[in-house]
Amino acid sequence: MADVSGLPIPDAGPLFLIALGAHVLAGVTCVGSGAVAALSRKGSVLHVRGGRVYVLGLVAVAATMAVMVVIRWEHNAHLVPIGLVAAAAGLAGYLERRSGARHDRLHIVAMGVSYVALLTGFYVDNGPHLPVWNRLPDWSFWGLPSLVGFPIIVAAVRRATAAGTKPPASVAAEGDEQVQRP
Repeated sequence: MADVSGLPIPDAGPLFLIALGAHVLAGVTCVGSGAVAALSRKGSVLHVRGGRVYVLGLVAVAATMAVMVVIRWEHNAHLVPIGLVAAAAGLAGYLERRSGARHDRLHIVAMGVSYVALLTGFYVDNGPHLPVWNRLPDWSFWGLPSLVGFPIIVAAVRRATAAGTKPPASVAAEGDEQVQRP
């Protein structure tokens, strides 16, 4: 087993290493683009593009997870439910938004759950090897992302509910304009 920045890398062959490299790249892409989408004005080009990149990255995370789980089932099987929740919630959130619904609640909840599940998978798999996290009890890898994320999701739903319907489909200033919804 090799070690990269304190994280153990299994010696499971070249296909595993290729899948792991793509998985890490896709995961980092998801974390960044998901944060951009969550923190940008809803309906803006930045939000929509960030969300699309997040969903595409999530597809790559799920696909590479599947490859790695097949190769090392006994070591990675516990990550399958987390990955399935992340992928299913992300897809549900994306499809809800594309459906033209008049409210954002389901979209916000689904995408938020997806992001929390993505981070949970990372911490469950890597937390015991990370500085500071390696001092926490095992339950924290499973629970802390939810304990932090769910109140944020609830606040976002309340904000969206108070604001009413989805943003108008008009175009505003470059870089943060509203996008036309199909």
